[in-house]
Amino acid sequence: MSTSSKINQTQKLIDEVLEVYPEKTRKDRAKHIKPNDPTSDCSSCAVKSNVKSRPGVMTVRGCAYAGSKGVVWGPVKDMIHISHGPVGCGAYSNWSRRNYYNGETGVDSFGTMHFTSDFQERDIVYGGDKKLGTIIDELDGLFPLAKGVSIQSECPVGLIGDDIEQVAKAKTVEHGKPIVPVRCEGFRGVSQSLGHHIANDAIRDHVFEKAATEIETTPYDITIIGDYNIGGDAWASRRILEEMGLRVIAQWTGDATLAELANAPQAKLNLIHCYRSMNYICRYMEDTWGIPWEEYNFFGPTKIYQSIRSIAAHFDETIKANAEALIERMKPEMDAIIAQYRPALEGKTVMLYVGGLRPRHVIGAYEDLGMEIIAAGYEFGHNDEYKRTYPLLPEGAVIMDDATPYELEEITKALKPDLVGSGVKEKYAYHKMGVPFRQMHSWDYSGPYHGFDGFSVFARDMDMTVNSPVWGLIRKPGTASAAAERAAS
Repeated sequence: MSTSSKINQTQKLIDEVLEVYPEKTRKDRAKHIKPNDPTSDCSSCAVKSNVKSRPGVMTVRGCAYAGSKGVVWGPVKDMIHISHGPVGCGAYSNWSRRNYYNGETGVDSFGTMHFTSDFQERDIVYGGDKKLGTIIDELDGLFPLAKGVSIQSECPVGLIGDDIEQVAKAKTVEHGKPIVPVRCEGFRGVSQSLGHHIANDAIRDHVFEKAATEIETTPYDITIIGDYNIGGDAWASRRILEEMGLRVIAQWTGDATLAELANAPQAKLNLIHCYRSMNYICRYMEDTWGIPWEEYNFFGPTKIYQSIRSIAAHFDETIKANAEALIERMKPEMDAIIAQYRPALEGKTVMLYVGGLRPRHVIGAYEDLGMEIIAAGYEFGHNDEYKRTYPLLPEGAVIMDDATPYELEEITKALKPDLVGSGVKEKYAYHKMGVPFRQMHSWDYSGPYHGFDGFSVFARDMDMTVNSPVWGLIRKPGTASAAAERAAS
């Protein structure tokens, strides 16, 4: 099929999906779903992104509070993170994203403990400032080894004007530890993406140069930034870097401590995995202290090898030699994993709709297994994210931004992918459709997926999902029963 035919065929599919909308909505949504142009030269093919979701059209985005509390601050293990507001927002005050950490929970680590100021009607009317101060006092007595507190603002806090900055300033002096106010009210911005930015700014303003400690430095000091240690991802990445001879002085923010965040400016190189959530702080450290940063990708052996060599290029011949030796040592193991799983996955098609970096970062890992990405999109991607994605996908693949559940379902029906990778909000809808599905926000309670350790888990999980016989037992929409469907066939 020619290039123009592929693009025209995809555009026809998109038009058919969108035709049920009223004209104004249809024109708006058409800007967010496009056939892919790998050259990114076609301005009319560019996907519009990072704008408000259309009122009345469902979105699976999160909010700024989720981006700050759930992503950036929540995994900092030796701090207490207060969800300041009603408990109804408390998916992030009573639930964890599987950000693994070392430590004694309730003593020196608090990642799976849940703290909320539980706003009531009286707090909305009279303000929650005094209540917040009392909570901080009580927590300091209950958990004296906590290194600090972050105040994660929910929507009502911004609407009623609670002065969390003044409370934080007074309690920082009183308790002698950082109390960080984070203005991440959920209504700010268009998605959780602004929450990432706000969280980065809070670290800049309240942690750097205020909580730093004296550490010995070496020429090989680096940081891992934007790896939240889902299922142990950061540990798998750290193992690679340390085997290269590098010294990881901070993990941001999976299994991180407050001191690691504060000491990051002493690194010689910042390595960023989730570009969307942490590029702001990397740019700040480069502008302020001249610390270079580089995005890396540890999904799948092809991208791991490329990233190892690119990272090593920043250092001396010893590190470069170590890098090549590590690749040579691990390649037979990676080749064996591919030989084991590729025959069962070769030619299978994948549709991805996730937040953050994954719709582009995991493409190489799927391709290592012989799988093809036929559609990809972001919940909260920006223009620069899409520009990085276009060259990685085939001509005519569907690119979508802030897709609705209806659009996801209809595109799935049209493309018939062998596997869909998306979030927990989409998981059970796809189960009911009988479509093989992996939860690609937190690895469906598996992991790690990063690094050499993670690739074997990733390959196993994809094979287990795509080739499971269970999908044939699920009643498809519109059929009386699975048994009747099998009998008819």
